[in-house]
Amino acid sequence: MSSFGTLFKVSTFGESHGVGVGCIVDGLPANLPLTEEDVQPQLTRRRPGQSSLTTARNEADTVTILSGTEGGLTLGTPIAMMVKNQDQRKFDYANTSSAPRPGHADYTYQVKYGTRASSGGGRASARETIGRVAAGAVAEKWLQMEHKTMISCWVSSIMDIDLPKDVALALESDPPTRKEIDDFGTLAEDEENGFFIDMNGQKYSRKDGEALAPASAPKGKSFEEGKKLYTRCPHPPTAARMAARIQQLREEQDSTGGVVTTVVSGMPVGLGEPCFDKFEAELAKAMLSLPATKAFEIGDGFAACRARGSKNNDLFVKGSDGLLKCKTNHAGGTLGGITSGEMLVFRVGIKPASSISQDQETCTFDGEPHVLAVKGRHDPCVLPRAPPLVEGMTAMVLMDAVLRQRARSGAVCKTLGELGAGEGKAARAVAEPPYKVPKSE
Repeated sequence: MSSFGTLFKVSTFGESHGVGVGCIVDGLPANLPLTEEDVQPQLTRRRPGQSSLTTARNEADTVTILSGTEGGLTLGTPIAMMVKNQDQRKFDYANTSSAPRPGHADYTYQVKYGTRASSGGGRASARETIGRVAAGAVAEKWLQMEHKTMISCWVSSIMDIDLPKDVALALESDPPTRKEIDDFGTLAEDEENGFFIDMNGQKYSRKDGEALAPASAPKGKSFEEGKKLYTRCPHPPTAARMAARIQQLREEQDSTGGVVTTVVSGMPVGLGEPCFDKFEAELAKAMLSLPATKAFEIGDGFAACRARGSKNNDLFVKGSDGLLKCKTNHAGGTLGGITSGEMLVFRVGIKPASSISQDQETCTFDGEPHVLAVKGRHDPCVLPRAPPLVEGMTAMVLMDAVLRQRARSGAVCKTLGELGAGEGKAARAVAEPPYKVPKSE
């Protein structure tokens, strides 16, 4: 189905190579200040053609609000938003008409519906997520105004390159802002002289991403002069290794996947409807509905399965406004499927992009042997563009859950206030020389 939510309901429409894509949002309260300027930043962060790390398809992804607002305020009626497709190249998909792309949804869509979009992946394309990102931006504005909720998602691993464990834990405990993720995760490239450079002036080998000593580093372009690469990994030394690996895979006409980490602060308490609509169950469904997602874990996740109960239990202390707080957050922000007010911490695993240009020995729809090389402009790794998708779906789940809880209790949801947020120190500490992790007090 193409609709999501109970009280905050979102329906998406459109295909990758159709006229356009978008969404209809129902259930948004009236009198929320809302214009295209509130939605566009997230669409710009997810759009293709950002840098050489992503697909070369060039789309502005400019959003238009078609209904549901007047004078910059919501009317309480359905909000329709649309983005027109402008850079389709249907001829790139001519060789997939007789043979399904391995790893893609061509085969299963054909079997299920008896037909499929002839090019671009149709509804299975990541362009379908434009509607989700737009709807999520609307939900996020309401959540920020109501509860000061902040949603931050960043790239924590690509292929076998992970954030150092101490850095990962520091960021999860004290999450970066979206601006910090974008700024600290941006590198500049000097292709001629073979290096990346971060915003602090540190240079890295373009071949493997390893840091170069100042004395031996080649001269060349400054950060301001170089071509920008957006990794959305807020730790420059790790971002450089990721960028080098992605560019290597592009040259090899291959692809890879990875993991994004999301932390939500300003979490309302009491969200989730046991037993079948537990908060993390709704969240997992939302994340695994995104294209290419293959895994979900909350809190310590699979690591908790190896822990002792005496270490895994989050002990309570007195909080604020009549609430309790936990000393630790191994659970990731929920207990019994209900949010506790602690920061929500979860990770989503994303597989390698299926469309690659290597020759693949597969078969046609009729079962005849066939060698397929997928043409077109595809991401060697979708991770740098994934955070806005995950943030959007998170906001949709949160707003729907908040409205359901308010309908149940007849009152505004409480939060832990400052006790449910980070200090805002970790991101800058791990993103600036000497790239040290701050010690907790």
